[in-house]
Amino acid sequence: MDFSTILLILAYAVTTWYLITRFRSVKGLQNLSAEEFKDRVNQKSRVMLIDVREPHEYKKGYIPSAVNIPLSQLNSRVKEISSKNDVLLYCRSGMRSKQAAKVLSKHGFTNMAHLKGGLITWSGAIKKK
Repeated sequence: MDFSTILLILAYAVTTWYLITRFRSVKGLQNLSAEEFKDRVNQKSRVMLIDVREPHEYKKGYIPSAVNIPLSQLNSRVKEISSKNDVLLYCRSGMRSKQAAKVLSKHGFTNMAHLKGGLITWSGAIKKK
């Protein structure tokens, strides 16, 4: 085997590892449609709704009762989230909310759901500041 073949195999291995770790499901995370998510948000009891977008995105509009804890700050602000509540996560497209669920699962959270497709799929009213 020559050096270029070894590099190619290594590149495929790293790419495969990245894709598997990036897109695998998170234990304890429910993927909810917009309708299912709305139903859960409206339950009000034992639910904490978290918008994981950046503050400038949040200011443009958010789901009422949501708390803005950006994914970039989640590790340092995890103590603001009660493990007694069901955690509902959303972002613009659903990717960051999945990443947020991975972070929270490392901190022991198990009752989580996210808005599949993010705000792109949300047809409800978004409150603006």
